Amino acid sequence: MNQGPNVKGNPLRIAVGLLVVSYLMGEFLLPKYPTIYFVKLVGIIGLIGSSAIFFAGFNAFKIYDENPVPSSNTNKIIKTGIFAYTRNPIYLSFVIFLLSMFFIFENVMYFLSSISIGIWLHNYVIKEEEKFLIENFTEEFERYMANVKRWIFF
Repeated sequence: MNQGPNVKGNPLRIAVGLLVVSYLMGEFLLPKYPTIYFVKLVGIIGLIGSSAIFFAGFNAFKIYDENPVPSSNTNKIIKTGIFAYTRNPIYLSFVIFLLSMFFIFENVMYFLSSISIGIWLHNYVIKEEEKFLIENFTEEFERYMANVKRWIFF
């Protein structure tokens, strides 16, 4: 196993880029859509939750001495901690974070960015990673896929 999955782009950089572009477009070009305070509270809880999910996933990579960059090689499948509930906690945290920003700041670009990055991650990053893991850890990864959902609910 010399090379990792054939993933184009870095999800963290793309998520941060979308965050910046969404802010600029939403603040200076698009109208705001007022929401009730309960929605803002849900957004704050989402920000806190997405940060916790991100750091739990990142910490698991560090504990197992693995590189979290999607195109890097891997020696083992992490199945404990947050990875016992979702196979992609860091990617899930990106989507939840952007969606939460929409709830808090009433900026529709955050909503569109959360949908866009979710679709991109699902089709172009996660599927490439899964193809690589099936090739290298066939039986173990198939058992893991049968027991743990890709995103929490599906």
